[in-house]
Amino acid sequence: MAQEGKAYIHAALALYYAGQEINEENLKKVIEALGLQPDDAKIKMLVASIGEINLEEVLKQAAAAPVAAVAAAPAAAPAAGEGGEEKKEEEKEEEEEKEPEVDISEGLGGLFGF
Repeated sequence: MAQEGKAYIHAALALYYAGQEINEENLKKVIEALGLQPDDAKIKMLVASIGEINLEEVLKQAAAAPVAAVAAAPAAAPAAGEGGEEKKEEEKEEEEEKEPEVDISEGLGGLFGF
């Protein structure tokens, strides 16, 4: 049930945006309010996982990523008649220089099956 796992993350985000502490008790209340049967193990794992990251920074990076991708797209497309090979080489070099992005979904996805 990948959808159920997403409900736990959405519940944690709802608590974050409401300015409430993301703890086991609060998450359990939100999950119950959604009409789901809370899984204590999932709640404990989620609270522990979120406690290890700076949620505010992750959300800022996630919000900025689509803007950066859109801004870079016109620069990546070579104009008609221009040397495409030079552009390709420059793009490869730029891709190699980029720092890897933090993806918390890998760790949390393993917990909840998505």
